[in-house]
Amino acid sequence: MHAPHPHQPNIAVELALLLTLATLWGASYSFIKIGVATIPPVTLIAARTLIAGLLLLVIMRWRGIVLPMDAATWQRFLWQACLNSVIPWTMLAWSVRSLDAGLATILNSTSPIFAFFLTLAITRHEALAPRKLFGVCAGMAGICLIVGVEALQGLGAQLVAQIVAVLAAICYAGAAIFGRGFKGLDPMAPAAGSLLCGAAILIPLSLVVDRPWTLAPSAGSMLALLVLAVFSTALAFVIYFRLVQTLGSVGTTAQAYLRVPIGVAVGVVFLGESLTATAWIGLGCVVLGVAAMTIPTRKAPAVVEARPT
Repeated sequence: MHAPHPHQPNIAVELALLLTLATLWGASYSFIKIGVATIPPVTLIAARTLIAGLLLLVIMRWRGIVLPMDAATWQRFLWQACLNSVIPWTMLAWSVRSLDAGLATILNSTSPIFAFFLTLAITRHEALAPRKLFGVCAGMAGICLIVGVEALQGLGAQLVAQIVAVLAAICYAGAAIFGRGFKGLDPMAPAAGSLLCGAAILIPLSLVVDRPWTLAPSAGSMLALLVLAVFSTALAFVIYFRLVQTLGSVGTTAQAYLRVPIGVAVGVVFLGESLTATAWIGLGCVVLGVAAMTIPTRKAPAVVEARPT
């Protein structure tokens, strides 16, 4: 037996964090729906990023963590903001206006597929065993079974909106790969930096497009915005940047698959909904796929040691 590698993550802890991240981001759709009832999408996203970024700054100051001040790092924060929030959140807000929820869920959960093939074709920053490809395929099959294969019947009917939803998923995949470049920084630093960059882009846009001083948001929308910013953004981004380093970009994007069964589970527990036999099979496929994509092989640390960055 080999002694455990000193830098090998505790996989149980990482998988628990992955589940937490999927829950936080899975719940965000409900908060967004409540929020946009009286707050326009651009203003909602601008406020979400600003509140979350400022909250992380306060926590970082309390913990004694300083944001890097060099231009190169902030340029990377800006790219990360565009890939992980500004562009995909705006794309999704636009596309879901005309797409059925089931089809939008399937299209938005394809980021692990793109993370796998971008890694394979371009960056090659992590070992891609056939098991990960199996995990990608099993997870996608599970999503289709859970949501219902009939959701795919509308494929091509609203082609532009569907392409935009897929482009958002590609952005998420690119963000997970690009986020590995922040290795060595406390996870709070890229989280706060990218959120503040996102706010810097979105706030001027909000002032021009929505004129927020003319809005009269409801108490429900304001509360949804606050929960969205604190939990589904600030806390979620800290977990996300940690997982990118420990599970890798393909493993971290697996949370896109987990968001669907979590949403279904919420419906079963709180809304009294029931699962079909097909959905149960799909749930098993998702769990199997996520396990194949995230649980490291025994040889993985040796690969990392052999190719230091």
